[in-house]
Amino acid sequence: MSGETTYQVPQGPLRLAGPVVRPAPGTLPLRGDLAHIALAGTYLAAHYVIPHPALVADQGAALHAAPREGSDVLATLAGGTGFEVLDTAGSWVWGCLGPKGPSGYVKADSLAPISA
Repeated sequence: MSGETTYQVPQGPLRLAGPVVRPAPGTLPLRGDLAHIALAGTYLAAHYVIPHPALVADQGAALHAAPREGSDVLATLAGGTGFEVLDTAGSWVWGCLGPKGPSGYVKADSLAPISA
């Protein structure tokens, strides 16, 4: 994928000081259990994930708010769009377009392998 971003694990202790406003669902790649590694030190999550790059398949994909048909569609992603995979569960993948979002769920079969 051209323009692929490499994320590094932050150095030093990761800690939060003071209250943090939780972003709206579907914005930043942050759930209670997982967050994009770029958010470490800014938002608290049980685990931080370095994303796996993927591409949206030619037919495009709907970015859902929840991992089920009929959930709100947050965005429609065009074929060839870069997608950062953060978690997979069955036939759904949770990820984002980048650390600033948007984030949500796409069907796993709507992602294409990246050619070397």
